[in-house]
Amino acid sequence: MGKNHLKRLNAPKTWPISRKGSKWITKQNPGPHKLNESMPLNIIIRDLLIYAKTTKEVKNILSNKDILINKRVIKEKKFPVGTFDIIEIPKTKENFLFLLNKKGKFFLQKIDDKKAEVKHLKIIGKKVLKKNKLQINLYNGNNFLTDKKEYNVGDTLLINLKDKKILKHLKLEKNADVYIIDGKYVGLTGTVESLSSNKKNDTIDLKINNKNVKTLKKYIFVIDKALIK
Repeated sequence: MGKNHLKRLNAPKTWPISRKGSKWITKQNPGPHKLNESMPLNIIIRDLLIYAKTTKEVKNILSNKDILINKRVIKEKKFPVGTFDIIEIPKTKENFLFLLNKKGKFFLQKIDDKKAEVKHLKIIGKKVLKKNKLQINLYNGNNFLTDKKEYNVGDTLLINLKDKKILKHLKLEKNADVYIIDGKYVGLTGTVESLSSNKKNDTIDLKINNKNVKTLKKYIFVIDKALIK
């Protein structure tokens, strides 16, 4: 049971679920997101959207191809949904952005059709290959090759989910708008004041609600604020 399920009491703190009830709860499949950085689709449909009461009903919804994640039909109830993934329900004409609130809990923010076509993807690594090609590694586990040198770790790319083309490159730099995905200021948005680094951690100085704060670079996601409002 432990390989396929979690004890409800041991579920990540990011999951907005009751700690009382059945002993076991669905555990998501391995994927690009860590356990505490995602939730299984089964729980999202049943507990957040409340479109089903049981896992059997969730399976029926998924078998009918009623749920899209980032424009892909998903039929697997254990599919891991992570921060900035986009959930689309054509039958109800609803779109949701998967985010974290100020308490560090996942929630669904309703968005319009236009916003549902664009996904934020953070650059988490890059590697120089033969013939001076760069391999860019993204937050969702994907990667691509490019000749462009201006892409840096910590930057965000806005991707059109229909044609997979890069719409915009958002640099991690002074005055960049950012969303915080972990730490004391999780769920808040701010503006970069300055970047600094030391042997242990890279840190960012931010301005949040006219207050100067500091957090870790790994907690920062550069955003287009207009797309998450």
